[in-house]
Amino acid sequence: MQANATANVTATNTRSTEARPQSFREMLREQRWDDHRYYHHSRVNQSLHLISAISFLATYVLLFTQPVAAALFGWVFAMCIRQVGHFFFEPKGYDEVNQATHSYKEKVKVGYNLRRKVVLHLVWALTPLLLWWQPTLFGIFTAHTDAAGFLRHLAQLWIALAAGALLFRTFQLFFVRDVMTGLVWFTKILTDPVHDIILYHKAPLHLLRGETLEPKGQHA
Repeated sequence: MQANATANVTATNTRSTEARPQSFREMLREQRWDDHRYYHHSRVNQSLHLISAISFLATYVLLFTQPVAAALFGWVFAMCIRQVGHFFFEPKGYDEVNQATHSYKEKVKVGYNLRRKVVLHLVWALTPLLLWWQPTLFGIFTAHTDAAGFLRHLAQLWIALAAGALLFRTFQLFFVRDVMTGLVWFTKILTDPVHDIILYHKAPLHLLRGETLEPKGQHA
C-alpha cells in the first residue's frame, strides 16, 4: 500500500511538473536555443551575426540622434549581412545534429522563418520604387525635391516597416500561439543584438582555425 501511494505521489508530481506552464524566462531561453540550434550551424553565419549585432546596437543609438542614418544603416548593412548568412551559408538539407528536416524547422520557427523573410525583404526592396512612383506616398509626405528629401522619406518608411513587421508578428503570435509566446518573441528580437554578441563573439576565431560548421554538442 505504501509503495503504491508513493508511486501515485511520484506520478502526480511528474504530471504536475510536465503540466506546469513555462515562465517568461524559460520560454525566452527556449526560443533562443531553438533559433541557435536550428538556424546557426555555420561559423560564417555566426560571424556575420556578430557583425550585424554590433551594427544593430549602433543603429539603436543612432535612432535617437540621426534616425535617417539609423534606418539606412540598419536595413542596408546590419539586416542584409544578417540574412546573407542564413540564405547562403546555412545548410538546408537534413539536420543530422537535431534530427530535423529543413521543412520541419521552417514550420516550428516562432518568428520570421526563411519564407517570411523573403516576403519581408521583398516589401523592403520595393519601397524605394513605391516612393519614386508616389513621392507623396498618397498624400502622407510632402513631395521631395532632392535626393536628401527622398532618403529622409525612405528612412521613415523603413523605420515604419521595421516596427510594423515586429508588431505584426507579435500580434499574430497572440492568436496562432498565445500572448506569452508573442511577448517573449518581441523581447527576444529587441535583445538579440546583445545576446548574439555574447553567443558568437568567438565565431571569427573558429573560422580562422578552419572550422566552418559548429561541431555537434558544442554551444557557439
